[in-house]
Amino acid sequence: MSTEREKMAAGEWYSCMDGELDILRRRARGAVHQHNTMPPDERGAIAPLLRALFNSVGEGAFLEAPFHCAYGFNIALGKNVYLNAGCTILDSAKVTIGDGAMLGPAVQIYCAEHHLDPVPRAQGIEIAKPVAIGRDVWIGGGAILLAGVTVGDGAIVGAGSVVTRDVAAGVTVVGNPARPLKRISD
Repeated sequence: MSTEREKMAAGEWYSCMDGELDILRRRARGAVHQHNTMPPDERGAIAPLLRALFNSVGEGAFLEAPFHCAYGFNIALGKNVYLNAGCTILDSAKVTIGDGAMLGPAVQIYCAEHHLDPVPRAQGIEIAKPVAIGRDVWIGGGAILLAGVTVGDGAIVGAGSVVTRDVAAGVTVVGNPARPLKRISD
């Protein structure tokens, strides 16, 4: 029988209230705390515990404090990635952020979807889906990316947008839900 962590990694329904997952979230909270309490002159650095927790960190990646993540081990940051203050990544599935991507303040990435039936939902039953952000993407402040979305290379997500479906490469989306920006001709 699979553990809840194995189910989570396989994209199956799992209980987020599982003891092993709770221990892993506590470990992440410790690493996040270390990062968020670093001296101001070291803010561009990624705290050692957090760097060790991440799946991978490209050269020049820069995380402003405060930062929050659920597990950390599902996060892969490319080269020269920039996350502004207040970013939250609830990484119950893989989160990949490509080289040169920039996330504005208070961007939120959610990999979990909760059960629609209230009984299993109350028991913490959820399913995790990966989120992928391509190279040279700009995500505006306060945007939310929901479970399972991919944002293609060079795309732009406007501030405050809620991304519920994939965004093609080079496309600008805005709104809730995020939709491609229509070009206004003169």
